Amino acid sequence: MNYKITVTLLSGVALLAATGCSSMSSKPTKTVEQVMEEGFEGKESLNARVTKGQGTPAEIAHLAELVAQLALNKPPAGDLASWTEKTVALNKAAADLVAGKPGAMDAYKAAVNCKACHSVHKPEKQ
Repeated sequence: MNYKITVTLLSGVALLAATGCSSMSSKPTKTVEQVMEEGFEGKESLNARVTKGQGTPAEIAHLAELVAQLALNKPPAGDLASWTEKTVALNKAAADLVAGKPGAMDAYKAAVNCKACHSVHKPEKQ
């Protein structure tokens, strides 16, 4: 398979995942904690690589899949309306990033505001 076809296929799969159409079920296969560990924790995380412009098409697609999983979960703390608003925006931005839309990286960086989400949805440690 040539590179262009592979990228196109990966983009399509990630776009479906990011828009919530990849599964007939709306139950998550990964917890919020698993998504955070796999995609967002650390200075060398998948999210960090992508936002620095260093992510491969496959990594961007994987990040979009993780974001889709995040949205399928219930908020660990805070209200559902806020969680839905934030995860829908993040999903759209990730899907646009996969699709290579102009301005997608700026929109993704704005939507992936960790502090804005953690301040209302991350449970306090006990």
